[in-house]
Amino acid sequence: MNKDEGGMPGVTDEADTAPSCQARDWLLQPAGPLAGTLLALVLVARAVRVAVVSAGGGMDNAFVVRAAAAWLDGGAPYADRRFLYLPSAVIAAAPQAMLPSSVVRVVVPLLVVGALVAGWACALRIFGVPWRSRFAVLGLLGTVLFWAPFGHLVNLGNWTVTAAFALPLALLLADRGRWAAAGAVVGAAVALKPLLAPIALLFVFARQWRALGWMVGVPAAASVCAGLVMPDPAGFLTRTLPFLLRGGDGLMRPYDVSAVAVLPRLGVPQVVAVLVAAAGAAAGVSCAWRRWRCGDPGPARLVETAVMLMLATFVISRPSYDHYLVVVLPLLLAGALRPGAVARSPWFWVALVPQVPGFTLPYVEGATRRAFKDFITLCALVATVGAHCARARPPRPPGYPETRQVSLCDRSF
Repeated sequence: MNKDEGGMPGVTDEADTAPSCQARDWLLQPAGPLAGTLLALVLVARAVRVAVVSAGGGMDNAFVVRAAAAWLDGGAPYADRRFLYLPSAVIAAAPQAMLPSSVVRVVVPLLVVGALVAGWACALRIFGVPWRSRFAVLGLLGTVLFWAPFGHLVNLGNWTVTAAFALPLALLLADRGRWAAAGAVVGAAVALKPLLAPIALLFVFARQWRALGWMVGVPAAASVCAGLVMPDPAGFLTRTLPFLLRGGDGLMRPYDVSAVAVLPRLGVPQVVAVLVAAAGAAAGVSCAWRRWRCGDPGPARLVETAVMLMLATFVISRPSYDHYLVVVLPLLLAGALRPGAVARSPWFWVALVPQVPGFTLPYVEGATRRAFKDFITLCALVATVGAHCARARPPRPPGYPETRQVSLCDRSF
């Protein structure tokens, strides 16, 4: 039997009835060839569309490639203030800078889509869901077709995709007891883009100091080595960080969904906005700690703690974008078949509605106002996941009497 989060092994709420068991059994059956073929065609079409309309594999990827090209030509990568990553990312982008642009614009979207698929596969394996199941195929197909941030990430070629793959992989390794490997995976992702830095708190919660050492050591060593072979590596500290703390430039600010950026646009004083964002982030971390402290060991505990830490960071970090949610959404969706999962809450789905293509809200449909709609989604997800984590109960001692009905479908996938 599985261990349901926040409760006793093999015990579920009465809402987990026979019809839901039948639906879960159907979703866990292998998908037919037609569904798999349709998914493959949709994914390839998404990548091909980006290759046709975007140069450099997407606007955000182009910034990194230009920084690498400047380094190969003997220049300083941080001369371009829109290059926001650690020095190690310059070395990682150098192969793209040496390829013809016609190759880059085709290869990059395919790699982005492939990494997102791999991240979804890892998220499924965390919860023991078969890769070829109907749930796996239909879940990914629905995300591609009906959730805008997925498309935005592919269109931009943003290196957030490294975190979207690395976090599920790291949690899968941690769930199997390979914490040091998980730390190394997160560290490699941070070396490419520091988005997963908050996961350090997960290792602290778990008292996995060796994993934390790997997470810190990998990007530190990679950046030091990269800094030795490029001019002005300190530009990350002297130019990039101040640029980020000021909220970027006119191109970035309208799309920033963090509370620090959105609330002042609504007339809230900047100081008050910072305090509100800090309070929200602190509450999110507190909820993550409660989820970790109160939950039974298992995949739900790992996933929900990590997701809460990331969401808390998105509230206050600058910048935050809608496609950052691609890092956490697959992890929440992958656990939807487990009783008591966050994705079984109706509020979870309400939070996703503003991101459905074609869904409109008055006054926020302009390109420069989309951040308001994205902010609604972020706040709703933070509230939903935070409330779920806050309700977590401490593990019950062995031999505690079972007072609820045992579910007929509480079994291993």
